[in-house]
Amino acid sequence: MTIQLPAVGTAAAALLAAAVVALISTPVVKSLAFKVGAVDVPKDNRRMHDHPIPRMGGLAIFFGFILSVLIFQPLTQQLRGMLMGAVIIVILGIFDDIYALPAKPKFLVQIAAALFAVLAGNRIYILSNINIFSSEPYWELGWLSIPISVLWIVGITNAVNLIDGLDGLACGVSTISSMTLLVIALIVSEPDVAILMAALAGACIGFLPYNLNPAKIFMGDTGSTFLGFILATVSIQGLFKFHMIISFAVPFLMLGLPIFDTCFAILRRLAKGQSPMSPDRGHIHHRLIDMGFSQKQAVATLYLISAILGLSAVVLTTSGTEKAMLFLMALCLAGGVAAKIYLGHNVSKEDRPDEPHVPHPTQIAGNDNFFGEEDRSDK
Repeated sequence: MTIQLPAVGTAAAALLAAAVVALISTPVVKSLAFKVGAVDVPKDNRRMHDHPIPRMGGLAIFFGFILSVLIFQPLTQQLRGMLMGAVIIVILGIFDDIYALPAKPKFLVQIAAALFAVLAGNRIYILSNINIFSSEPYWELGWLSIPISVLWIVGITNAVNLIDGLDGLACGVSTISSMTLLVIALIVSEPDVAILMAALAGACIGFLPYNLNPAKIFMGDTGSTFLGFILATVSIQGLFKFHMIISFAVPFLMLGLPIFDTCFAILRRLAKGQSPMSPDRGHIHHRLIDMGFSQKQAVATLYLISAILGLSAVVLTTSGTEKAMLFLMALCLAGGVAAKIYLGHNVSKEDRPDEPHVPHPTQIAGNDNFFGEEDRSDK
């Protein structure tokens, strides 16, 4: 596998263009958010900030991404479908950041947006057969490709939204995931996928200076759902179409943190007899905060886990005995960190009446939103 230098140059240009646009447009979006009322106003003593902070910052990420893509990428049918779906997701996010929309209508709109992308050709046509003893190397999905692809896109869209609970967390994790797929796309000679991921990574990088703790602006549902939608859709183009086992494993490594947190949240709530949509304070970033980590330390720890999983995905793609061993070691390390967080801290501050916890403002603002979790105490 040889990386082509022209593709690297184009991807670098796309990344830089998106970063510049996002960096410049974020102050404008910040002012717009105040004007339209997309603002998180502290209304009770549970807030960790003492002044209004605008949401809807994801609009700047969208501007950076879309402009870069239109400059460096030809408009194919697949790309048109993905961009149309992305526009729907962004519009939905804007209204949600302003008006706090109910869960079910949001879920239906997300399905509609995913269908735009899927029917345009962004579809999982085959899946690697994980049964190594089978004579069939992969499964052809046929008509099942449509519902499975929609489920993947909507699931990842909400998974990224779900981890948006600390300043800079979802944006940084999305940057790492984008860079992971960017490297893999360059390795396997997929220049179109590389440009899309470079544009997304650049847009996130341009927005991060305003979103890191202490945040000057939140990305809101506008940003978190947009990032999840693009990552899910592009991963279909770049990974699921291969007949190899990596087509099954790599997307789950690349998006390992949001997928793990979402699955754990569903299982945790079902075990308690709760609805999977009911909000709680059991997410991985909550547990880190309850363990005594500062916001910056918690975010840095989760960045590290995402980077390890991303490295594992790259190593698995390039194969080789030595690299496979490195992949295994990295994966074990990531698993050890996850086990320490989830199993080594059985009692959270939520269960201690003498130690009241203070949820993070972005969590209160509704970003704990798996398929539209309804916890809008700020609205």
